[in-house]
Parts: sequence; C-alpha cells; structure tokens
Amino acid sequence: MKFIETIKNIWKIEELRNRLLTTFLFVLIYRFGSYVVLPGIDPTALTALRAQTAGGLMALLDMFSGGAFSNASIFALGIMPYISASIIVQLLTIAVPYFQKMQQDGESGRQRMNQITRYLTVAILILQGPSYLVNLSVQMHAVGAPLVIGWNWFTISSTIILCAGSMFVMWLGERITDRGIGNGISFIILIGIIARFPGALIQEFSSRLNDAGGGLVVFLLEVVILLFVFAVAIMLVQGTRKIPVQYAKRMVGNRQYGGVRQYIPLKVNAANVMPIIFAQAIMFVPLMIAGFTTDGSSAFARAFSNNDGFWYNLVFFLLIIAFTYFYTAIIINPQQMAENLKQNNGFIPGVKPGKKTAEYIDTIMSRITLPGSIFLAIVAILPAFARLAGVSMGFAQFFGGTSLLIMVGVILDTLQQIESHLLMRHYDGFFDNGFKIKGRSGAMAY
Repeated sequence: MKFIETIKNIWKIEELRNRLLTTFLFVLIYRFGSYVVLPGIDPTALTALRAQTAGGLMALLDMFSGGAFSNASIFALGIMPYISASIIVQLLTIAVPYFQKMQQDGESGRQRMNQITRYLTVAILILQGPSYLVNLSVQMHAVGAPLVIGWNWFTISSTIILCAGSMFVMWLGERITDRGIGNGISFIILIGIIARFPGALIQEFSSRLNDAGGGLVVFLLEVVILLFVFAVAIMLVQGTRKIPVQYAKRMVGNRQYGGVRQYIPLKVNAANVMPIIFAQAIMFVPLMIAGFTTDGSSAFARAFSNNDGFWYNLVFFLLIIAFTYFYTAIIINPQQMAENLKQNNGFIPGVKPGKKTAEYIDTIMSRITLPGSIFLAIVAILPAFARLAGVSMGFAQFFGGTSLLIMVGVILDTLQQIESHLLMRHYDGFFDNGFKIKGRSGAMAY
C-alpha cells in the first residue's frame, strides 16, 4: 500500500525521524501535564468544574487547553494568554511607530517583539490566574468542598504555578518549532483539540444509539456532513486567485533572461485561521470580566458567554470579517509587491508598473478578501447551527469554528513539511498522481 510505503520512507530519513520522535515526546509531556492537578486540590471534588466546562464558552476554553482547564491542572490556562499577547503586539504594530520600526528591523526586530510578547503573556497570566482560582473556589463550594480564596499563600503559589505552566507550554511549542515538525504553538492547540475528538464522537454515537427514532442513521448523516465540512475547510485554506505576470526580456552578456509569463498566487483566505483565533480571544473577554463566575453578573456577560446565542454569533461573525481584512493588510503589502515586480523587470499585462500595479493588486485583494472573510465567518459559526440541529455540544464543535480550521490548517502544514523532506530526498510523496499538498502559506512542496 502507498501509505505503508510512505511510512517506511519517513522512517528511513534520519532527520525527519528524529523530528517526529522529538515532537511525539513533547506532546507526551504536554498531555501528561494536563492531568497534573494543582497542589492542594482534591481531584475528586472537580465534578462541578467539569460540568461547567461541558457546555457554552467554557467548553471551548477547555478544548483549547486539551482538558487541562477542567482538570484544574498546572497547564489549566493553556496557550491562549500567549495568543492574546500576540494579538495585542500585532495591533500595536499598526498604531505605534516604535513597534512599526521593530517590525521593519528584520530578525533582530522580530526577536525583540517576541520578547515583549513573552513579558505581556506573563502580565496576562498574573491577571487570569487569580480569576481562574476564584472560579475554581465557586465550583468546589458547589460540591461541598469549599476552597477559601484570598490573598493567602495558596492563591499566590497557585498563581505562580499556573503562570509557570502556561509559559512551559509556550516553551514546548517553541521547541516543537525548532526541533520538531514545526508550527509548535499551532500544533499544541491541535493536540488539545484532537484529544477531545474521540470522547465527543463516542458520546454522540451513544446518544444516537439510544434514540429510538433512527438514531444510527442520523449519526451516519452527521459523519457525512462533518466530512463534507472538512473538505470545504480544506478548499477554503488552499483556495487561490492567480494574477498573470509577464517578465520582460533582458540580455546579460550572451544570455537572455525573462520573456516568460508566471503567476502571482493570491490566497482567497490569506489570513488563514488567524482572524478566528483573534476574534475568539476577544470573545473570551466578557468571561474574564465576569471573573469566571457562574451567577451571571450581568445580562451582557450572560449573552456573550453563550456561544449558541444570537448576539454572540453575530458579533463573532463581524469580528472575523474585520480581523480578516486587518490581518490580510499586515501580511500582504501591494506596494512592496509592485516594487519587487518593477525591480525584476516584471509587469502585469495591461497595467502600468509602479503605483498602478500596487492599486491593481490591492483591488484584487479587496475583491477576494470579502467573500473569503464571509465564508470563513460562516464556517466559524457552523457549530451553533449544529447545536440547533440537536448535535451534542462536544461533537458540534468539530462541525466548524476555530477547532475545525485549526485542525485543517495545522494538519496540512504538517503533511507539507513531511512531504518536503520526502521529495527533497527523492522519495515519493503522499500521492502518486502528482498532487502536491499545500499548507496555509499557499506554497507548494516540491
């Protein structure tokens, strides 16, 4: 079989084998830490916390942490504080000249921005740690195991442990990027999502099996729809619009260069899954303002803590569209693309080089970003429609939203990395028919 032969070829490449084994080791450490409960917490008294994270926005937060949130583990705060810090720093690159200069300083500027992001992550963790402990106290009190929360030694030590746990998870992600298969932070999130899938699938199957009204047929239909949505998400991640570029002829010595036509691939969804992650981080803010409490301190907090509600999904939808334009503007610079074409004697047929070319590229990007952003937002809110159709909360999260697109994007990136190693050493890739896997960057593996 082709798949078995590919696995054998992967194992033959020492560098690839070592990277995969290193990634597997780091994943094991992460999953083990997700079950290490905070010192002083009785694991048997966490039933109320697990019930709280079985639905609503808390379920999504627990999914991102791979179940560590509901386990009151040392990794309970997960990687989301780091993502929130990254969002803030990226926003500052738009508004603050100091950060704009750092962004233009190349590798040294990137390193300084990463360091600022880490410091900001610690600050966010120091704020979120006590909030998590307050919620933990409320949930344990509900089952008759009160946990007194104040500025005592337990609160201080547990906050330090939670901060250290999240920073360690971030470090694991960076090590996976450097020594593993790559995309470490995204891979950490992927592992947390996949860890919940088997349990959600079994739960949905069991509930449908007990349904006397053709429950098994409904379950099979749900699986078919899930596979269809998965295929749509792949097309959304990989879709491109190509702009033809003609390179003028030029002579260097006795050799002729140029005179050929190539294409600039512009992705329909250039921002990939980042707008959903940005928007999701913003939607967690009401939860933090409410202090993770269950009493529903305000109608606003209640409305935006219900991820099946109308107002939550409407704001989520609009935020995704806005962040898609924002992130696309950050990563794609039409002016720079026009300058690069001009310097290489390239031009778009029928368009003047320079400013007109930049305006043309910007117009094309605007046209393809709007439908791309709307389609991305629709996929993001599909779990709410799945819930309305009677799908269980855990299984509905895989019908769209952040979880599905992160899974698709990271899996495609990982497969592209593996296929690049195989093809570089003259082994066959995953497919025989010449099909090449494209990751979220849009680049093809050769």
